Amino acid sequence: MAKFLLVSDLDNTLVGDDEALRHLNQQLNQHRKDHGSILVYSTGRSLASYAGLKAAKQLLEPDAVITAVGTEIYRDGGDQPDPNWSNKLSQNWDRDLVVATTAHFADLTPQPDPEQRPFKVSYFLTQEASVEVLPQLEAALQERGLNTQLIYSSGKDLDILPSHADKGEAMVFMRHQLDMPPARTVVCGDSGNDRALFRTGDERGIIVGNARQELLEWHHANPSPNRYLAHAACAGGVLEGLNHFGFL
Repeated sequence: MAKFLLVSDLDNTLVGDDEALRHLNQQLNQHRKDHGSILVYSTGRSLASYAGLKAAKQLLEPDAVITAVGTEIYRDGGDQPDPNWSNKLSQNWDRDLVVATTAHFADLTPQPDPEQRPFKVSYFLTQEASVEVLPQLEAALQERGLNTQLIYSSGKDLDILPSHADKGEAMVFMRHQLDMPPARTVVCGDSGNDRALFRTGDERGIIVGNARQELLEWHHANPSPNRYLAHAACAGGVLEGLNHFGFL
C-alpha cells in the first residue's frame, strides 16, 4: 500500500449508490490517514452546484475540486479558482465571440446561468439535432479563428471550452502540481465528458459499470491495459477498480 492520487467524476460515478459510497469513503478515508493519498473531484458542475451535492451526499472533503468540465480548479476548500490554471486557459479565448457564433444555431438552448462560466459556454442539444449541428458549429468556430473544443455528453449536454481545457488537461495540471506519477494516479468516470480523463497517458482508469454507451463505445474502440471496466455501478465500481489495480 502506498500513496496515490484519485481523480473522480461525481454524478453517476462516485455518487449514485449511497451505501456503496459510504463503504468507499470509509476505505479512502483510512488510506488517506495511513498513506497520505490525495482525493480530487472532477465534475461538470459549477462550484455552487458541487457544494450542494457535497452536503447532500456527505462526500469526503477533497484536497481539490475541478469544476465546470475542467475549466476551474479550487484547492484546499477555497472559493477562488487557481490563477495559474485560469491564466493558461485565457490564452486565445474569446467568450463573447463564441456566444455570438452559437447564436446562429436555433437548436442550441442555453443552459441556466449558473452553468455558464468564464471558460465554459453550455447548451442543451438533442441527440437527433447533434448529428448535423456539431460539425457545422465546429466549422463556424474555426472560421472565426476561435481556439475551442466541443464536448457533447449524455445525449443532451454541449460544452464549448478552450481547446486546451477539459477534465484530462486539468487532471494532468493537478498531477504535476502534486508531483504524482501517472502510475500512481487513478481516474474514474461514466460519461462522454470523462473521455478526456482516460486518454491522457499512463494513468490508471476506472469506468464504472453503469457507464453511458458513448463512453463504452470509445473504451472498446480504444483498448488499454491501464483501463478497467467495472461490473459494479457508481462508487461500488470505483472500489472494485481500486482493488483491481492494487491501490486498496
